[in-house]
Amino acid sequence: MEIRRADTIAELTAAEGLFDGPAREEWSRRFLGSSGHLMLIAYVDGAPVGMVSGVEMTHPDKGTEMCLYELSVDEGHRRRGIGRALSLALAEEARARGCHGMWVGVDTDNEAALATYRAAGGEDEGAFVMRGWKLAPQGVSAK
Repeated sequence: MEIRRADTIAELTAAEGLFDGPAREEWSRRFLGSSGHLMLIAYVDGAPVGMVSGVEMTHPDKGTEMCLYELSVDEGHRRRGIGRALSLALAEEARARGCHGMWVGVDTDNEAALATYRAAGGEDEGAFVMRGWKLAPQGVSAK
């Protein structure tokens, strides 16, 4: 297995089977153009089999930390340490960027994700509640 940083739209498009939906060119360009965004892709025999995305967040009184935004491993390649390796690679990248910490939100019943993050050194910081807002761009109706 090899883990590489995605730097091109073509790399994101080739890995879109690991996403929840297709990689859109406009959004891919914006993601790659944002200095605080990062995607690492795991390859086996040249094929993408896993990905992790991270977003740097900086606050005036907290400094910069990395949010592990999304982790995905192809179903046929799970339980081989790829998710753990991707999480550790993102943590190493966060360290190299000067982040003081890294965090991820996980559903409390997602045993596979909890085990992966635990194996990668993630510590339980307690339960929390997440609230979300569906925001539609101007001129587009929300569904």
